[in-house]
Amino acid sequence: MRSSSESNKKTMVVSIIDRLSISGATKHVISVMAGLDRTEFETRLITGTLIEGESDMTYYARSEGLEPITIKEMSRALTWRDIIVIGKLLRCFWRLNPEIIDTQKAKAGATGRIAAQIYRWLTPSALWLRPRQCRVVHTYHGHVFHSYFSAAKTKFFLAIERFLARFCTDAIITISEQQRREISQDFNVGRAEQFRVIPLGIDPDELVQGHSNLRKEYGIGDDEFVIAIIGRICEVKNHAMLLESLAKLVRSQKVDDPRVRLMVIGDGHLLSNLEQLTLTLGLGDRVIFTGCRTDAASLYSELDLVVLTSLNEGTPLTLIEAMCAGRPVVATEVGGIVDIMGERQSSTDGFWIWQHGITTPSRDVDIFARALQFIINHPELRQRMGRQAQMFVRARLSKRQLIANIERLYRELAGRQTIEQSLPLTLPESLTETTIAESSL
Repeated sequence: MRSSSESNKKTMVVSIIDRLSISGATKHVISVMAGLDRTEFETRLITGTLIEGESDMTYYARSEGLEPITIKEMSRALTWRDIIVIGKLLRCFWRLNPEIIDTQKAKAGATGRIAAQIYRWLTPSALWLRPRQCRVVHTYHGHVFHSYFSAAKTKFFLAIERFLARFCTDAIITISEQQRREISQDFNVGRAEQFRVIPLGIDPDELVQGHSNLRKEYGIGDDEFVIAIIGRICEVKNHAMLLESLAKLVRSQKVDDPRVRLMVIGDGHLLSNLEQLTLTLGLGDRVIFTGCRTDAASLYSELDLVVLTSLNEGTPLTLIEAMCAGRPVVATEVGGIVDIMGERQSSTDGFWIWQHGITTPSRDVDIFARALQFIINHPELRQRMGRQAQMFVRARLSKRQLIANIERLYRELAGRQTIEQSLPLTLPESLTETTIAESSL
């Protein structure tokens, strides 16, 4: 049993992420670390440095009361400097004495878990096989087991992940059930009992703060149909497919169809390539590159549709935010996207119609173009999808519920769980749309 002094002591939680680039993963980590109960948990955030072309989100961490500890040698790429990173992480651990170490994404997950294992065993009590009382959690926001690297490199990274899950990890968090099945069953990473499915959560109030004049800023008419894609401009997001689909859509449109504009919100190392492709496809007057925007949360009200053409995803925060703002989505059916789309209603022309939007096969330009044309042609369906999506997010994907679930896991790992705290926090799978609607009124 814990003594009274041990019970009153705050649980030190250290979260590690490779860099604070503008992304859903970064926002998630900051929200969780800032949102944990300060009377029970003490938190520290460790991060690395951005790669070229990325925008910094440190401002958001500071606005939430977090001052990140930066290890300049830690970045996304795999280099010999990772040995230095592991050494510096160890130094941080010895200074902070964490009870929970939560690593985020692949790179921080590898260096962080190796350092955590050394920290646990590099202690005098290891002589009688008693490591430090420190538990290690790894959170998958996506994975790198396909569509990122060559076959040989992917196989190498998968072997590392299997090793780390088996020997250096106490619990594994996935942000959707589909992601859990893919990582645990398809790629055989970890043991079934290690996994916890904890969906992302957002604060709906953040989406209504401030006012956006996006259309006025870029000279877009009220009668124009505005599509947006929000996120890093990199290979896995497959923006090129979206541009090619848009070109097909524009060529097939009739004179009386609404004029379609595409907003690419975000930045990344492929930006110049994408700008050139836009000109090649004759879309120069149709596509607007806005770069990263700190007011992204207030932009959804100015959009008609939010899309995603990724090759590989966890659960995209941008789609959840769009749904919370009452906007339907069209996305490639990869990763955990199906877990936020509600019930599948029907299929037509090669794509699937869901309660909250439309999904298409990955990499198929023609079908994605047809899906865009279909949703543009059915305004009543768009409105119904938007309403249902908004009710779903507000009832099932709240920031409050996310933090409560994370706190429950941390208490369990630290041995501080009580009977009351162990009661279910997630809503039952049988929750109906009627119940969701009633709970959101």
